[in-house]
Amino acid sequence: MFFGFIASFSECYGIKKPPVPGAYQIESYKQLLEGKSISIVANQTSMIGKTHLVDTLISLGLNIKVIFAPEHGFRDLADAGETIANSKDPKTGVPVISLYGSHYKPTPADLAGIDIVIFDIQDVGVRFYTYISTLHYVMEACAENHVKCVILDRPNPNGFYYDGNIPDTLHKSFVGMHPVPVVHGMTVGEYAGMINGEGWLKNKIKCDLVVIKCINYTHKTYYELPIKPSPNLPNQNSVYLYPSICFFEGTNISLGRGTTFPFQVYGSPLLPDKGFSFTPESVPGAKTPLLLGKKCFGVDLRNAIKEGLVPSPKINLNWVIYAYRAFPDKSKYFIPYFDVLAGGPVLREQIEKGMTAEQIRKTWKPGLAKFSKIREKYLLYR
Repeated sequence: MFFGFIASFSECYGIKKPPVPGAYQIESYKQLLEGKSISIVANQTSMIGKTHLVDTLISLGLNIKVIFAPEHGFRDLADAGETIANSKDPKTGVPVISLYGSHYKPTPADLAGIDIVIFDIQDVGVRFYTYISTLHYVMEACAENHVKCVILDRPNPNGFYYDGNIPDTLHKSFVGMHPVPVVHGMTVGEYAGMINGEGWLKNKIKCDLVVIKCINYTHKTYYELPIKPSPNLPNQNSVYLYPSICFFEGTNISLGRGTTFPFQVYGSPLLPDKGFSFTPESVPGAKTPLLLGKKCFGVDLRNAIKEGLVPSPKINLNWVIYAYRAFPDKSKYFIPYFDVLAGGPVLREQIEKGMTAEQIRKTWKPGLAKFSKIREKYLLYR
């Protein structure tokens, strides 16, 4: 009675209802799982309200045999790139197998006796955020071992636009698995459909895929994440800035790892002192940050939302270009990882040639136009 009243009131007065992730639609997928042996790809974002998905499904009597953990781990957040060891979940006793490091893809032994793999991880909609790479390998393993994959979809906080360069397929990596722009503007469920439909799995095999859709979500929705998706994206401001400033990870510029405001500033001891500075320290989630203990001068973006810099429907290259031009020794600005993030050397070479952000953006247009047509085929939220 109470919920019905709220729904009616909202409809009458045009109040927008908040998006509801797929995991919450238990009645939509419970029958798929009953009597099956299940594995779950999950982390700290895989929540139904205040209860973890794994705990919820076990309480319903479902047979959870194994948990697969992506980068940063299962319930507890580890540093970026930190090796995650296989273990047992102390709360449930279910074995936890890491899908990061040298073991990206579930093996036939990992999936022995498994009927269904559930994938429920909050993504941020950016090409080099590794959860979609984990998704690829999970789908591929499911296809090869004849296991159904059920994706519990979640809204994309950067799902209101797509932008960026398309990587060179010769430079494929775990932070660039597919020919998509930096921001792809798709949910995990939509992205999985594209992986399947475009034949990106090995030998163009197809995964038996089921997507449990979100409710009250479209690509015009600005979705605020209830739980931080990784250690150094602590709030919505950092999530919006991430597509633009993550390129600094391929330079000798600090992004504020080792501070209380990672991915909301950038700086270096070698940049001009314009009145703002920070000093990276060893902290949980960033034990050995770049420029540890060194005073960095740079730019403060902690008020980017308030100042209207984000959310924005396009990537801002001006920050990376400004820092390059202000850096005294240009030969030491980039590190090899920049080309990995960018999917090849082109973006670095464009910046080194002195091209402006708008000149670079013009070179993205043909690739974005082609991607737009591909993306359109797989959208679930109109």
